[in-house]
This record gives sequence, C-alpha cells and structure tokens, in this order.
Amino acid sequence: MVTLTRWNPSGDVASLSDRMERLFDEMVNRGLWRSGEERPLRGAWVPAVNILEREDAIEISADLPGLKAEDVEVTVDQGTLSIRGERKLEEKQEGETLHRVERVYGLFERTFTLPNTVDPTKIEARFKNGEMTLTLPKREESKPRQIAVQATN
Repeated sequence: MVTLTRWNPSGDVASLSDRMERLFDEMVNRGLWRSGEERPLRGAWVPAVNILEREDAIEISADLPGLKAEDVEVTVDQGTLSIRGERKLEEKQEGETLHRVERVYGLFERTFTLPNTVDPTKIEARFKNGEMTLTLPKREESKPRQIAVQATN
C-alpha cells in the first residue's frame, strides 16, 4: 500500500529559514570577519558544569579556567542559584605579538532552579585550580529515612 503525503511548501521555507538563521548565528559566534580572520569571542562563554546528586546533597562543579575565587559571584534568590563572572583577555606586554586567540572571554552567567529538597541557607562554595564546587545540602525532612515497623497484638 502506498501512502500519499501532502506537500506543504511553507514547511520547506520555514526549514530553510531556520537553517539560514543557524548558519548566520554560527558565523557571528565564530567571529568571522575581515577576510576570514578570527576575532576573540566576547560574551558567548558558558562554563561547563556537572551536577551530581547524593543522598545528603547536590553537588555542582563548574569549569572556570583562568579565574580566581574573587572573579566569581554566587547568589541565591527566590529559589534560583546564579553563578556569574568575567574572564578577561590578558594584556599584551610590550614586545609581544598575539598571533591567535581561541579562548572565549567575557561575562558569563549560569542559573539553576533549586529543588525544594535543597536548604539554600547551607550552600557552600569552594574554588581550587580553576574549578568551583558548590555543595547544596538537602533539607533533613527530604532525606530518606528508615521507619521501624512495630508488630501489634
């Protein structure tokens, strides 16, 4: 049995439009300009994170190479955890010529909605060797607990 599908030309145009938009975004985000030269990307940096859940806490680790603890700000407001900062382009010294810049520089922000199981007053942040680790302890009432079953006569 042959199934006929009605052709929808507006769907093809929308698909082409989406592809063109993605291509344009990629060109802008790669920083292609002036006869194929590349320029440093600014403001497009999003640090990678891992989120791990344990029985007693959630742990978020963020890769922040080239930054120090004082370059990063962590806030909690109305159930939202925010990590903000800026990685700045290193200043050239006299006599140095920068031939290629592939690292991304600029402001960044990551936000996470906290689950109700997290106690926001006990969040801790540690920074070591370009990695920040946030520990989000769970509320006592949300932790699993064993309930003893009593036999009755």
